[in-house]
Amino acid sequence: MIITISGLPGSGKSTVARLLADKLRLKHYSTGDYMRKMAGDRHLTLAQLGQQAEKDKKIDEELDPWQIKLGLTEDNFIIDGRLSFHFIPRSIKVFLSAEIEERAKRIMKDVKFKLRKEEQFKDLDAAVKGIGEREACESKRFLQYYQTDPYDQKNYDFIIDTTLISAEQTAEMIKEFVENQ
Repeated sequence: MIITISGLPGSGKSTVARLLADKLRLKHYSTGDYMRKMAGDRHLTLAQLGQQAEKDKKIDEELDPWQIKLGLTEDNFIIDGRLSFHFIPRSIKVFLSAEIEERAKRIMKDVKFKLRKEEQFKDLDAAVKGIGEREACESKRFLQYYQTDPYDQKNYDFIIDTTLISAEQTAEMIKEFVENQ
């Protein structure tokens, strides 16, 4: 079983994926972690790396084969990533959404606890603006490179709005969905 978890920035993809992997005793991979490492290695913020990726396909050409290879050579894992559903089509595809203010609060909390060193926002309004810019940048890039929109919910088997529920509740909902397939 392969589960791909996609969603909006700050919707809980990585947190939920880790919890779900523990519940189902599966390996967990994260394209966000991979991208954050790429950004850090280049001394860039995640937003700057995204802007660079808009102009330089080499960024995606480093990330994409990694996901494709995982989908072809491994089984029984969970991967969270914006385009994982696209690169691993034989997966159970989950999409997480949440209201933008809630997502901004989550990202700022992660920054405070040093879980996201590369995203720095002075306040909630700046975080909302930064998230909006990131989504627009990613949508443009993914449509240009792959002719797919990771935010189009028609691409997914199961969709959850995480605004008012915990990561633990979200992981449990996905677990139940998967077990009933």
